[in-house]
Amino acid sequence: MSIHDAQSTSLWMSTATTPHFPPLAKDVSCDVCVVGGGIAGVTTAYLLAKAGKSVALLENGRIGGGQTERTTAHLSNAIDARYYEIERLHGEVGARLTAHSHGAAIDCIEEISAQENIDCRFERLDGYLFLAPDDPLEMLERELECGRRSGIEGLELLAQAPFEHPNIGACLRFPRQAQFHPLQYLSGLAAALIRRGGRIYCDTHATEVSGGRQARVRTEKGPTVAAAAVVVATNTPINDRVAIHTKQAAYRTYVISARLPAGATPRALFWDTKDPYHYARLSPAGDGMRGADAYDMLVVGGEDHKTGQSDDAPQRYRNLEEWTRSRFPVVGGITHRWSGQVFETIDGLAFIGHNPLDAENVYVATGDCGMGMTHGTIAGMLLSDLILQRENPWARLYDPSRKTLKAAIEYARENSNTAWQYTDWLTPGEVASAGELMPGCGAILRRGLSKVACYRDEDSMVHEFSAMCPHLGGVVQWNSAEHTWDCPAHGSRFDALGRVVTGPANSDLKPVEPPHTETDIAAQHSEVGDLPAYGTRESPDVEPGQRGSR
Repeated sequence: MSIHDAQSTSLWMSTATTPHFPPLAKDVSCDVCVVGGGIAGVTTAYLLAKAGKSVALLENGRIGGGQTERTTAHLSNAIDARYYEIERLHGEVGARLTAHSHGAAIDCIEEISAQENIDCRFERLDGYLFLAPDDPLEMLERELECGRRSGIEGLELLAQAPFEHPNIGACLRFPRQAQFHPLQYLSGLAAALIRRGGRIYCDTHATEVSGGRQARVRTEKGPTVAAAAVVVATNTPINDRVAIHTKQAAYRTYVISARLPAGATPRALFWDTKDPYHYARLSPAGDGMRGADAYDMLVVGGEDHKTGQSDDAPQRYRNLEEWTRSRFPVVGGITHRWSGQVFETIDGLAFIGHNPLDAENVYVATGDCGMGMTHGTIAGMLLSDLILQRENPWARLYDPSRKTLKAAIEYARENSNTAWQYTDWLTPGEVASAGELMPGCGAILRRGLSKVACYRDEDSMVHEFSAMCPHLGGVVQWNSAEHTWDCPAHGSRFDALGRVVTGPANSDLKPVEPPHTETDIAAQHSEVGDLPAYGTRESPDVEPGQRGSR
């Protein structure tokens, strides 16, 4: 387990393990090479293998080891951005296709689970959207009208929810939603992929993707994969420097789990209208808790902020706990705390299809918009159709090259926010030298014209790296809760020792040699005092499209 995982472990990580496969050891060829072992990548590979294609899947770490293990695993056609917003940006036809695709994704997961005998605790249940304090009833009424126009059957506005806990008042009921255990599902899906002739290579880092008549994926240790087509399903593309990243933004989202008395709260999905909103679900009794068969597990998320632009995770977790205890009969303390990363696009829907400005046989899936489990499954369904040259009614809606004129303001605001992050090159360092750092802490220091990401480990050894993100040169920031370096420009993340954790960066922070003057060496080995308290780093821009993540 990495330092990052130790600081942020999900309920799913503690209650399931996914299969591990040997790394790629020699050159191979196939019909399709899929890069990324999360729900989007494994679903795409499985559906292609089921259709008779030879598939090789490359995963940088372990299956499900990215954002899939950090989801709250809501399976829903209740869109985070709201149907009235989807209808405004994509029209009535676009809203109908949105509802249809997310509903079809839930059906697909249910069908695969049954066909492949995957025990992932898939369960159909209702979802309830309720008002945050001071939000008007008109919000629910608008969503009801647009949701019905979008074809959601059985959607209804209730004056009062039909249960006591939580007491949510007026709400919209979305029927036939679902939930599951994401890692148990992914484990079963990976096993089914292998049974159908697919190949999976773990601990295999893809460094270069090239399309053309003979597409190739080069890996860090040398072996390559030759394929007729390549799918990059790495949460955010590692093969695209600009085109996609100017149209989406990375957010950290926070999650807690706690015990509830068994049966005290209905098995349902819950979302409020706050921005960023809160979302909750129950997990089967006893998940991860020895002797806890008298309890249900509650999973609650929210409190999002842009990646690298705040460092106040403890307060975010406290806010979540306060919100939870005020609505649910929590027993005892919080059992798990973790965070995840989501990418919000400028128009509320994922980017799935041909990678812009790339060869026609290179595809991407990104921009989960807080609905990663359904968007990831949509990606598998849509990309397999595109590669198999089958018609798919959703292709235009999710096309990564789409231009939504009504989202132009959001596009301008997002890129203004990104540009602001580069002013960090003009600011002083947070500490004058490594001597100011406590063990287990990191900070940015200025050294001449350069900025250095400096980390003192638990043994007081100092590690220094260029603070320049290798993607597009943003200045990384220390995440004290998870011991990572996070880039506020496009969301790349690195562990305390500079190793890339999350793209779009596809390489590590560059190590730098520490100074060797007697003064600096003495400072690095001196007795250190308290680490200075660094405030949050909020840009003056409003954060566009901010919602929440499931």
